[in-house]
Amino acid sequence: MSDLTDRPAVWFHTFGCKANQYDTERIRQELELRGADTTLHAAAAEVAVINTCTVTNQADANARRLVRRLRRQRPDLRIVVAGCSTSFREAEYHALKEVDGVVPGHDPAAVARLVPQLGDAAAGARVTAVGADAPFAPLQRNARGTRAWLKVQDGCDRKCSFCATRIARGASVSRPVDEVVAEAAILARAHPELVITGIHIGHYGKDLDPGSGSAGPASLATLCERLLEEVPARIRLSSIEATEIDDRLVDLLAASEGRLAPHLHVPMQSGSDRVLRLMRRWHTREAYRVRVLTIAERLGAIGSGAFGLGADIIVGFPGEGEEEFEETRALVEELPYTYLHVFPYSVRDGTVAASLPDGVPGDVAAARSRTLRELALRKGQAYRETRVGTMADIVVEGRDDRVAGVTGDYLRVELLGRATPGARFSARLHGRAGRLTAEAPAAVAAV
Repeated sequence: MSDLTDRPAVWFHTFGCKANQYDTERIRQELELRGADTTLHAAAAEVAVINTCTVTNQADANARRLVRRLRRQRPDLRIVVAGCSTSFREAEYHALKEVDGVVPGHDPAAVARLVPQLGDAAAGARVTAVGADAPFAPLQRNARGTRAWLKVQDGCDRKCSFCATRIARGASVSRPVDEVVAEAAILARAHPELVITGIHIGHYGKDLDPGSGSAGPASLATLCERLLEEVPARIRLSSIEATEIDDRLVDLLAASEGRLAPHLHVPMQSGSDRVLRLMRRWHTREAYRVRVLTIAERLGAIGSGAFGLGADIIVGFPGEGEEEFEETRALVEELPYTYLHVFPYSVRDGTVAASLPDGVPGDVAAARSRTLRELALRKGQAYRETRVGTMADIVVEGRDDRVAGVTGDYLRVELLGRATPGARFSARLHGRAGRLTAEAPAAVAAV
């Protein structure tokens, strides 16, 4: 397969977060509009587009490993790399002989220019492309997945000591409210749930003019109000800082009757003030604790209400001793989490944290991870037991026979009966062997 066809087949692989997944969908759509075909199998592709992540050194290594494996398996494949890692380590990707093209960032038009039939690159050339050459059309659908990502902002103005993503992505930039709502309305034609995502969605609107599509200063709450008014889909917030959730947003969560999914993912990172200072986080343990408890009480998590609550936690951060870890464990025990994402600290070159002293041995960090994960499993199981016998708003995810339900409060549900991916329905939850089940209606249409 030495020559590209008139409609080159492109295979995509995405590392990292939901924002990266959205960016891949943007790239996919742009290439398809210019004449490419998307394939789900690397063996059938003429071009591979790899959207990289730079959250840790390991994330960079994973991308390089995939590039080398693809080249070994497919010497004739054209390999294009883009994303956060290419922004942070552009020269290193140029140095990889297996790479044909590099885009420092996520620009769809720049990626398209590296596919000879679609842009300017000559077959066999090893080049870089930057910059957009035209406004992008609204995203029409997510090619893979029942739920659609809706990116509302990019970049971050915070300076956490462990994070390189803010360096790769730049300052926080919000999309105009009207633009987001218009895209959401299109995505809702194909997806029963839209997930609001970005790099730091709690700062959405801070850089927008007060009149940019809202009745007052733009904020995440005003954006959600517009989406609830105009878009017929369940809306879910992705990761958001607890101290940036204002009362207006909490009121929307409480009053929307599930349209704004009763679920929040609020990164903790550490429950120790000393470690939080080393991480250069902007809040204290107590500020986080009070805000989470206040929100949980308002939304019924302390009581009988359905409310999913998750968090990210980094263990083994430089300077975390047994006392600091115990402070984190105690806070996890106290707060009404339904799940956790626990990560042993991993070095990211180029960050402040990479030069901090008092590193924690890997086996100690691993043991601390196990402790918190086991605690999270117990808390999650206890929460699921409270949901047995109650009603849930369920979206069917998956493909063909491999489907599952996702509730508004972010629980996975085994579906009994025939369920169509993309369908949405209400059903009573039942318990079976520690799992939640629900009966899928005999006839329920997908979006």
